[in-house]
Amino acid sequence: MMMKEESIFLINIDKIIEEKAGKKAKYVPGLLRRYLKRIVHQDELNEFLIESKDKVGVDFLEACMGFLDVKVDVFGKENLPKEGCFTFVSNHPLGGVDGVALGYILGSYYDGNVRYLVNDLLMNLHGLAPLCIPINKTGKQSKDFPKIVEQGFSSPNNIIMFPAGICSRRHNGIIKDIDWKKTFVTKSVETRRDVVPLHFEGQNSNWFYNLANICDNLGLKINVAMLYLADEMMKNRHQTFKLTIGKPIPWETFDKSKTPHDWAQYVKDIVYKL
Repeated sequence: MMMKEESIFLINIDKIIEEKAGKKAKYVPGLLRRYLKRIVHQDELNEFLIESKDKVGVDFLEACMGFLDVKVDVFGKENLPKEGCFTFVSNHPLGGVDGVALGYILGSYYDGNVRYLVNDLLMNLHGLAPLCIPINKTGKQSKDFPKIVEQGFSSPNNIIMFPAGICSRRHNGIIKDIDWKKTFVTKSVETRRDVVPLHFEGQNSNWFYNLANICDNLGLKINVAMLYLADEMMKNRHQTFKLTIGKPIPWETFDKSKTPHDWAQYVKDIVYKL
């Protein structure tokens, strides 16, 4: 079914400023507005969203791969299970391209039978929404978080997760995820899903990692670095990345000998050894 252009989500910095700043929006200088439009690549991304408005699910992700002109060399594809439902967990070095690529590769292999656990903001993207389970630990939806995660893991879909929750940080010259959250461990055990470790090789710009570290050190509640993820995604265009798929880890592995948090770090260590 053809979608009308006015019915699809488009990036609109002016509208966001109006909604967030209210009557004070008129004091936001034009220079700042133009800068924000540039770093989120408003015009380029909106052009793509309009061109791909009739694509959904894996077809939309394929269009994203074409738009970004990225390729992925996949190693260990023989480790992908053919039957059953699994939890796929990956490091999150880029915050954009890696998510698109994993969804496309796994979605193609499993005929679209994959779902991301993602921030509910991504539900605004019509093409991506069918593959998303929206989660948001803050705001109105926070009380429904456990129920939504439960429904996702109880579904007949393969689950894709980035257990760090945010993209990787650089410390002492090493780019690595922060501690992984335990949710994928506890829910995989509850629903008897084996866990498939994935390692995606790539990195953002030095500018991004420096900014992210400054924000983290200042203890800012707002993730300012996230504002630059679209810019980082565009910088990563026309590249070839490497994805390594590890052997599935049986859910029975996650016994009482370690806490769920410690098991999560155990899997994270496996990922970084792939």
